[in-house]
Amino acid sequence: METTKVERDSMSKLPVFKNEKNNLYLPFMSSFYNAFAQPFGWALFRIVIGGMLVVEGWPKIIAPFAQVGFVENLGFYPGWLWSPMLAGMQFFGGMFIVVGLLTRPIALANAIMLAITLWFHFAHPYGDALLTQAGIDALNSGSDFFTPNGIKRLADGGGAFLTSVQLKAELASIFWTAGALLIAAFGGAHFSLDRLFKKQF
Repeated sequence: METTKVERDSMSKLPVFKNEKNNLYLPFMSSFYNAFAQPFGWALFRIVIGGMLVVEGWPKIIAPFAQVGFVENLGFYPGWLWSPMLAGMQFFGGMFIVVGLLTRPIALANAIMLAITLWFHFAHPYGDALLTQAGIDALNSGSDFFTPNGIKRLADGGGAFLTSVQLKAELASIFWTAGALLIAAFGGAHFSLDRLFKKQF
């Protein structure tokens, strides 16, 4: 049976994250969703995304100019400015996201950085092989230079291994970018300093 325009309008106006009992197939789940699942789920998601940024940003913080050449290759000049700035945005920005302070602008800035990283992975794949034909021949001759696991991974010169690494890099960047954009859209929300201070962007 077709829904009327009034019914469609009323459905489109249902609050997405408000779980009223009369809108649920299992009304008794309303309190669980509102008081536990959504607040803790969102806080955990925000902490995971921010925490990952902190972990990935730490090596850049202890060597803030190590990325100068990389960022200049991406077209960001001068590298001596952008390299430490991006390191700080990732490391300290991740901390801000974890605690939910100035969440939206910091998450958006990191999302842009992560989107550029995603583009880089697509534009500069790892390649097809780790070994030259001479290396593959040495591998196939039973060289003691390779572990059994290394022989298995490099049997085709490393092509399958690098394809797997490339896919994981792309998927990780997609997850991070989407996660940062989601946080930028919805803000710190539950268990955040933004909510405690009753002020956010």
